[in-house]
Amino acid sequence: MKNVLLKGMICIGLAVSLASCKKSDSPLTKVTPTNLDSIASNYYEQYLKLYPLDATSQGDTRYNDQLPINIDKDFISGEVAFYNSIQNQLDKVDYKSLSDDDKVVYDVLDYTLKDKIEAYAYHPEYIPFTQFTGLPLNFPLFGSGEGSQPFKTEKDYEDWLQRMNKFPLWMDSAIENFKDGITNKVVLPKKLIVKMIPQMRAEEIISPDLDKNIFYGPIKNFPKNFTKAQKDKLTTQYKEAILKKIIPAYTKMGTFLEKEYLPKGRDTDGYNSLPKGNEIYQFYVKSWTTTNKSPEEINKIGVQQVNMLRAEMEKVKQQVGFSGSLEEFINFVKTDPKAMPYKTSKEVLAGFNGILSKITPKLKTMFNVTPKTKFEIRQTEKFREASASAEYIQGTPDGKRPGIFYVPLPDPSKYNVTSGMESLFLHEAIPGHHYQVSLQQENTKLPKFMRFGWFGAYGEGWAHYCETLGPEFGLYTDPYQKMGYLSDQMLRAVRLVVDTGIHTGKMTREEAIKYFLSNISYDEASATAEVERYMAMPGQALGYKIGSLRIRELRDQYQKELGEKFNLAAFHDEVLSQGCLPLDVLNRKMELWAKKQK
Repeated sequence: MKNVLLKGMICIGLAVSLASCKKSDSPLTKVTPTNLDSIASNYYEQYLKLYPLDATSQGDTRYNDQLPINIDKDFISGEVAFYNSIQNQLDKVDYKSLSDDDKVVYDVLDYTLKDKIEAYAYHPEYIPFTQFTGLPLNFPLFGSGEGSQPFKTEKDYEDWLQRMNKFPLWMDSAIENFKDGITNKVVLPKKLIVKMIPQMRAEEIISPDLDKNIFYGPIKNFPKNFTKAQKDKLTTQYKEAILKKIIPAYTKMGTFLEKEYLPKGRDTDGYNSLPKGNEIYQFYVKSWTTTNKSPEEINKIGVQQVNMLRAEMEKVKQQVGFSGSLEEFINFVKTDPKAMPYKTSKEVLAGFNGILSKITPKLKTMFNVTPKTKFEIRQTEKFREASASAEYIQGTPDGKRPGIFYVPLPDPSKYNVTSGMESLFLHEAIPGHHYQVSLQQENTKLPKFMRFGWFGAYGEGWAHYCETLGPEFGLYTDPYQKMGYLSDQMLRAVRLVVDTGIHTGKMTREEAIKYFLSNISYDEASATAEVERYMAMPGQALGYKIGSLRIRELRDQYQKELGEKFNLAAFHDEVLSQGCLPLDVLNRKMELWAKKQK
């Protein structure tokens, strides 16, 4: 899910001015609530001040002019002090007297605080961004006029102007942090740094021809009610900010990465080669999977899953009468005309609507509680279609904007169903992300930090589990759709092997790409981008399969334990009833639920 919140991603940015992080005058240290609701709401209220781009993404416009230097040492020490102060308040709550639902709230907040505090022990600020994630990559989306930063009023335009003016300070801090990383021998692999340099020099970011510059988008699309005087003033201000602040900041970063950082980059691929690297990787594994499974355990699970899925793919290969090896079959389906039955965009969209029609009657037997938020299937807009992947963008909590499942179709005649058409719909749309995210946002009983929170192991794990419901929905009867489902499952299984392999030193980047291509029908460029994503974000790719397997284990366990008292719809409702949870918290929650069923 390309969640506009990107909650599960490594924090990339965005908070109160540094001055407000000094302990003496900080608003963050003056609160003394003892009641769980007020602790939770105060935590989130202050968190949004620390991370105002998150607030903007959620439609909270109060801090739209803020861009704190959240990678600065002073900022980080203030942030950690704030988390510790909330933790101290939480420790005073009488856990035993809480209701079951409130115990879950306590557990999630407790987990969140400890995770955030521990993360800073490993100095993530030494690598302030990568080729895959970080403020320099997100900033143009906010400033394009097509993202979540609003451009409807003069104040909106002035807010963004303030953020543009502060951006070079963030970039200068990032350069200082990269230098600290060099001093402490915590640097990125050269193979990733070379991908970052052209990103800083992309024409749509540094072009002085403003018509080509993404940051000029809001000026090209003024609201109709703006006067000529307003337009003239803002045009002058935006030109100056883009030419004197934005372009020089990106240009300077590109030069630094090429001339100073690249020569100091490392030739190794995994975190195991960094000082305390095994310890850091162990933390990321725990943080992204929200479990205590070791890299070795996860690697073993991955190998078992890959072998099981290869055996299933062999059956499909026999079903379609293909006589070559499995690797040859995986490559063959990429170009088999039978796997590409569509000619127009309309036909592909009708295919997705057909899946929705087919599963709708069964949904009633699997869910008692369904979202109020409307749902739509749309073709991805032309301007971003070439580089986009299929994605779900959540609706707004007030129901004004529906949840949208976007499908990019640059050439409908090449749309291949073995890319997992039916499983993709179950994952990204219904009942995957649309049900989970919408129910979470609509649940006003949840504290805001949970309504808008995200744990990848649960959120992506739920969506990945939903793919496994295909046979119960009457899907995957066509061998090519079945192959698509198995490929989607295989991608997440291969990630367990490759991520743990690279970061424990058992696999090089090249070996990982080769392993990837022998199990998944990607081209080499796509496989390389995937593997380099794992190198940049250790542990992030593990959550999907670990989360999915956990939900399936809980279902199997309680089906067996409860026998006739087990109801699948009630089980699903309970799993979804409090939004994204760390998996160990989900375990405790479902155990309490099962006791009540008995």
